[in-house]
Amino acid sequence: LNNIGWAYSFLGDQQQALDYYDQALPLIHQVGDKAGEAATLNNIGRVYFDLDNQQQALDYYNQALYLNRQVGDKAGVAANLNNIGRVYFALNDQQQALDYYNQALSLRRQLGDKAGESGTRFNMATVYIDLGELEEAEEHMIEVVKIYEAIDHPDLNFAQVILVQIRALRKEP
Repeated sequence: LNNIGWAYSFLGDQQQALDYYDQALPLIHQVGDKAGEAATLNNIGRVYFDLDNQQQALDYYNQALYLNRQVGDKAGVAANLNNIGRVYFALNDQQQALDYYNQALSLRRQLGDKAGESGTRFNMATVYIDLGELEEAEEHMIEVVKIYEAIDHPDLNFAQVILVQIRALRKEP
């Protein structure tokens, strides 16, 4: 049911996705699969984020974070922290966003999760651009580009364009 929900979410049918996640959640809880429950809660949070319902997204992400910490899933914790950072950025609370991104970045670096690290750094660069802290934004985008080059990421060109734009903004009076 969780996978069907994910498929509907991927196809853009968020209501159908929620319906399947809502069916999956009590079953997963009943069998005591905390990792599966955390994944489903995270998926529900993502749906609410996509629907621009940030408070609901935050609630589900925090529930997932709690469970992932209980089961010791550091990668799951890092993903939850990153997602919570995205919610705070959407709520225009850049400092809270950075706090969560920094926690996620620390874990992702600890785990050697280069793809995750680059995603979190990209998010951090976005916050720093929003704050007008272009030197910080540039530092993070440089790292994103390096990682994207190393892992042959399909968004390398996009990251390079963002880096060029940041550098252009830094040169403006």
